[in-house]
Amino acid sequence: MSERSASGSGRSLLRRKPLADIAALETQGGSDLKRSMTTFQLTCIGVGSTVGTGIFFIFSSAVPVAGPAVIFSFVIAAITAGLTALCYAELASSIPASGSTYTYTYTIIGEFVAMLVGACLILEYGVSTAAVSVLWSQYLNDLLDRTVGLRIPDVLSHAPGGGEGFGVNLPAVVLVGLCAVLLIRGTSESARANVIMVIVKIGILAMFAVVGFTGFSLDNLEPFAPFGVAGIGAASGLIFFSFIGLDAVSTAGEEVENPRRTLPIALISALVVVTLIYLLVTLSAVGAQKWTEFEGQEAGLAEILSFVTGSSWPSIVLSAGAVVSIFSVTLVTLYGQTRILFAMSRDGMVPSIFSEVAPRSLVPTKNTIIVACCVALLAGLLPLDFLADLVSMGTLVAFLVVSAGVIVLRRREPDIDRGFKVPFYPVLPLLSIAACLYLISTLHVQTWILFAIWLGATSALYFGYSRRRSRLEPTPG
Repeated sequence: MSERSASGSGRSLLRRKPLADIAALETQGGSDLKRSMTTFQLTCIGVGSTVGTGIFFIFSSAVPVAGPAVIFSFVIAAITAGLTALCYAELASSIPASGSTYTYTYTIIGEFVAMLVGACLILEYGVSTAAVSVLWSQYLNDLLDRTVGLRIPDVLSHAPGGGEGFGVNLPAVVLVGLCAVLLIRGTSESARANVIMVIVKIGILAMFAVVGFTGFSLDNLEPFAPFGVAGIGAASGLIFFSFIGLDAVSTAGEEVENPRRTLPIALISALVVVTLIYLLVTLSAVGAQKWTEFEGQEAGLAEILSFVTGSSWPSIVLSAGAVVSIFSVTLVTLYGQTRILFAMSRDGMVPSIFSEVAPRSLVPTKNTIIVACCVALLAGLLPLDFLADLVSMGTLVAFLVVSAGVIVLRRREPDIDRGFKVPFYPVLPLLSIAACLYLISTLHVQTWILFAIWLGATSALYFGYSRRRSRLEPTPG
């Protein structure tokens, strides 16, 4: 029986989007979006969404746990992220459409699970965009203070919470608005702006590595692993989340030429660039400063450079770099969220307004405005620290589904055109699944409860709205 003709509530949960529908999107006329992005621009999207806030603050929490052996923790985290990236590369080359994990799941597993995965991606992109923009506000205030001696008043730079009374995080709202304007202007314009910001952030981190190595001392690497293998493993769990964002590449499947070739190249290239940056920065950091001094440092990289150079200018440069870096992350994650909702809307899972595109720019303008308003509301009015683990849960579940999807699609569709294949199949996908399950198991109980509530609300939306409006729902009569 055709997937489209599946009937009954039980069977509708498992109905899948035909691969033929995906193939139709590979031509310019088959997609509503404009194919204008180059391989280099797509690689920069992966780098831009990954190299963000993590590398600027992760050392203060990871180094005290592992000591100088945190270098190996970064390697373990990179391998874990690499396993997932390889799985993404295969699926992206097999199912080259917008929507990332949501679209892959809809095609491989079924409609209801795809809806739940879409909810996980909203946590990964939408909520994390709001949280990142709040951090941008903090770095902007720090930069203004260091350069011109001005600070934005707390009532205009902090959300309500902590007993401080009413307030609004205005810089965070402005950042989201600026990113939305760039996205509305067009994908190619946004991609070019992101390329510039990625080059700036890589330049600043490279500067840190070069200057840091001038103060390198082998004495700072002793003892190398004060807490043994357990410390290295614990730190790798913290560091893994500095690699979240690589999957943003897969949200652009309908806006690049030759996606079966371009998507895998961009994913793997972004992973290599990010890993090299992290390892260089880490090695120079632990070599320039005793590992016992990292704990409690709020601007660790800036303090290390100040110590090595004996000057205050590094703090200004690092703060400026953080401002540019987080702007880039916000732009890319906001972009990813709009494309996921675009794909869900086109399938009937959410209202059609999210898949309407402007006739001239071929950009989902209304979608972008709605998403930007929701994200700005979260960023401006809510303290989002308590949602960090929830974002991680959504991301890890999405990663797990992708890794499982590689195995399922290999068995179900062994002969389809794949621009890239995961090597050492099925060992690498199974290792990726195991790594994701391990990291999920380390999250707090309250995170599981909140995640269950979120999936429950998504299930209610599916049964109350999406199932009957699905494009795969048989037409009566």
